[in-house]
Amino acid sequence: MDPRRLLPILAGITLLTVLGTAALVALRPEPLETAPPVVAPALAGPRAVLADWDERRARAWASGDVDGLRSLYVDGSRSGRADARMLSSYVDRGLTVRGLRTQVLTIQVLDVSAARVEVRVTDRVSGAEAVDGATAIPLPADRPSTRRVLLRLVGDEWLVDEVREVS
Repeated sequence: MDPRRLLPILAGITLLTVLGTAALVALRPEPLETAPPVVAPALAGPRAVLADWDERRARAWASGDVDGLRSLYVDGSRSGRADARMLSSYVDRGLTVRGLRTQVLTIQVLDVSAARVEVRVTDRVSGAEAVDGATAIPLPADRPSTRRVLLRLVGDEWLVDEVREVS
């Protein structure tokens, strides 16, 4: 067969394939988007409560949000004041800290109620870097340390009341 006669046939088949695929995509029903299940703060386990708090703290540090960091602590918390002072010193130097991850090595629940969680946790901070514009300086890896952490449910949010070193 002459290739010049085959070309219009192949072009027609290609056009039909493209149009058919476009029609199938256009007629395909949209998938339903499902939101992740919402867990009431008071019902989440102590490990989940602490992990959520650590994530919120990391976001405050990454954005240099001193007020946001303060809001993670109960009013008057010494631990909150110390954490906010440390973040303020970074912000004053034009730095933010991204990649702040808290690795929980062990956790022991000491006390739990509907509005209070106290744990003994051994953890370490890793992966953080101080960022000044486009320059990122890796921060040294933290050694594991053990602390008693007291969290309180204020409204619908778990806030840290106090953090005390355990020797």
